[in-house]
Amino acid sequence: MLYWYLRIRNWLADQRGQDLAEYALLIGLIALAAVAGVTVLGNGISDTMNAIADKVQSWAVP
Repeated sequence: MLYWYLRIRNWLADQRGQDLAEYALLIGLIALAAVAGVTVLGNGISDTMNAIADKVQSWAVP
């Protein structure tokens, strides 16, 4: 009986593969942050360029 208890306890405490899951979560979070950052930055740059284009266009119209 003790043999089976120790075997099950050791099986549940086995941490092989835990590093892989942690790295996968970390990579996923970094990718999500990168996509969010590029999206926000892209929209900001687009708005700025549109404002500059409107300003320049207003100079050309008499």
